[in-house]
Amino acid sequence: MNVNALMMAFSAVFTPYNVLVICVGTVLGIFIGAMPGMSSVMGLSILLPFTFQLHGYASIMMLLGVFCGSIYGGSISATLMNTPGTAASAATCLDAYPMAVKQRQPGRALAISTFSSLCGGLFSCVVLVFGATLLAKVALNFKSPEYFALAFFGISIITGVSGKSVIKGLMGGVLGLLFASVGVDNFTGTARLTFNNSFLKGGLGMVPILIGVFAFAQALKTIEEKYNEVPFTEKVVIERVLPRREDLKRIGPTILRSAILGTFIGAIPGTGGDIASWVGYNEAKRWSKHKEEFGHGAPEGIAGSEAANNAIAGGAFVPLLALGIPGDAGTAVMLGALTMMGIVSGPMLFVESPEQAYTIFIGLFVANILMGVFGFSMIRIFGKVINIPNKYLVPVIVTFCVSGTFALNRYREEIFLMLIIGIIGYFLIKLDFAMPPIILGLVLGGLAEKNARRGLDLLSGTETIWQHPIAIAFVVLGIISLASPAIGTMLKKRKAAKANG
Repeated sequence: MNVNALMMAFSAVFTPYNVLVICVGTVLGIFIGAMPGMSSVMGLSILLPFTFQLHGYASIMMLLGVFCGSIYGGSISATLMNTPGTAASAATCLDAYPMAVKQRQPGRALAISTFSSLCGGLFSCVVLVFGATLLAKVALNFKSPEYFALAFFGISIITGVSGKSVIKGLMGGVLGLLFASVGVDNFTGTARLTFNNSFLKGGLGMVPILIGVFAFAQALKTIEEKYNEVPFTEKVVIERVLPRREDLKRIGPTILRSAILGTFIGAIPGTGGDIASWVGYNEAKRWSKHKEEFGHGAPEGIAGSEAANNAIAGGAFVPLLALGIPGDAGTAVMLGALTMMGIVSGPMLFVESPEQAYTIFIGLFVANILMGVFGFSMIRIFGKVINIPNKYLVPVIVTFCVSGTFALNRYREEIFLMLIIGIIGYFLIKLDFAMPPIILGLVLGGLAEKNARRGLDLLSGTETIWQHPIAIAFVVLGIISLASPAIGTMLKKRKAAKANG
């Protein structure tokens, strides 16, 4: 490590001006992430032109703050309104909202999500500093078979988030895959399930479906119950903003496991926090000793999702800085900002201008720490949402649903799509269908199809499947994941038979 370059980076970051800029960027990012329909990419894109007026490294520092803050901010609306602020926070809804609203413990839920987000982000920063080059070499080995295998493994998680019925979960997954197939086929140019509608030719947007399934459907459910779902008259008082000691003991291993998964997935170009959060959630459930609590307010469920999706931040910078390849859409915007500042990403960055790389490392560390500081300090403010009566809160949620959907692309058709999907989601909830499998099918369907075709073309040439051990490993893990419910049932029956015999 170049000590002189490191000292130059410290002096560049820790100036009053740059620290203030990171603070402003982090706070803006938290509020952007907490607004349904917004995302880290939208926040970065909107603020990028304004950062051109800043001096030196300040523009990068602000964007780093927005990047980290917006990923965490999505957990706030997911916890308090069952509305994922960003796609990466969809899995957080499953346990954070029941803990906050049904158990009337919003402070506990927000504390666990904030602590997990902080740990996941800081862990990925450490890995970025010490393992950027190594992880980038691994990520560079990913071709179409590996991407397909990763998507297949992600889809196999459906059995773990299916709720009471695995059959209904698989049906929901198929519905999500159907949603993903709508639009024009990228390979043949054939229109699929578009019904000669020009809007559908572009495919179904992720944000309208997310908002419809999680937020609007829940609002309809609350309206049906005439605002009496939670008949509490006393106000919720948040006594503490830090996680309890017993919660820390429970979520510690989950945070470490999810942070590792999130960092690795983030380092693979083309993936994102939405995939990482579902994988982190599923593995948290798989390893938990309290599986029956999942879906009802399990601390591990919150920690697994949030640690994984925030670890994406550092992981996504690995291919960006080491190879000049953006890890996700957010770092693609960052790549543009770096280029406009004259910073050339790639292997030579660490040789020719190590102080620039170290400046980004330290800035990312500071942004994550400030995210945790602001997150914990504002928990009492955010927690007041729980005390708002449903008759006032539901119209606000519906307004956010409509405005958040429209703000993304400014298409009226997407509002109608959100409303239709929300109504479908409402009836599916009434029929005891779980929503996560639908989202998993939608998120991973396109990735799986595209890379399955490319992989088959690749393997029909000179390469064989045995030249792709990473792909084989993911496929095997996916098969085990799909078969795990049946295997678990068989083992329980054998134990019961032995006990009775």
